[in-house]
Amino acid sequence: MAGTAHNNNSETDREQHSRSVSPYKAGLHARCPNCGEGPLFVNGLAVRDACDVCGFDLSSADPGDGAQVFVILIMGALSALLGFIVMGALRWPLWAVAVTLFTFIMLGSIWMLRVFKALLIALQFHHDARQGTPGEGNRDE
Repeated sequence: MAGTAHNNNSETDREQHSRSVSPYKAGLHARCPNCGEGPLFVNGLAVRDACDVCGFDLSSADPGDGAQVFVILIMGALSALLGFIVMGALRWPLWAVAVTLFTFIMLGSIWMLRVFKALLIALQFHHDARQGTPGEGNRDE
């Protein structure tokens, strides 16, 4: 019975702390996860220290290496597929294949890195995720 009361309290706390900005919308548009208005990045892929619109502190935002891993795997599969199509089915000359794949990989990777990095930061903020500390196990004991 006591566990049920604890679950109800945590659901109420979660509703009070829920964000009005969709993490997916903020992530896909590379906007501030707090207000959804200010740009998240400075100079391409560098995360701002604070939002220009609401002043939200973004200095602790850390998407880790997750975005790079997703981009490498997805772009590798898409590039291989595109390479098979332009070399095998379309019979393009080798120089055209190289130029096409290089351009596709460079532009696609930069765009995908921005989207995935912003999405991971927005989801991190939305779920209030932060680094754990030793000894922080189950608090219901």
